[in-house]
Amino acid sequence: MSKFRPLHDRVLLRRLTPEEKTAGGIIIPDTAQEKPSEAEVIAVGPGTVDDQGRVTALNVKPGDRVLFGKWSGTEVKIEGQDLLIVKEADILGVIEGAAAPSKQAA
Repeated sequence: MSKFRPLHDRVLLRRLTPEEKTAGGIIIPDTAQEKPSEAEVIAVGPGTVDDQGRVTALNVKPGDRVLFGKWSGTEVKIEGQDLLIVKEADILGVIEGAAAPSKQAA
């Protein structure tokens, strides 16, 4: 994914696939599943620039697993992958100690 570099405080995310079963073992059909608000950070921009021209780096890095707002960002397709570009402010938090699974949202 080296062909896209976000600008400023933007972050490129890959949605993570939600569980397809409930805790009771009921399988949830694709049409009934909500789009997940959990994602893996793929790339980050350099940060925001203040009035003095100083760049403030972002708090997330590639590989982080994050939660973001339900209606956040712009959906894009890059190299055949469905991805999402959000501003760092739309990211609600980082899930600490969680390795992002390799399953991708369809």
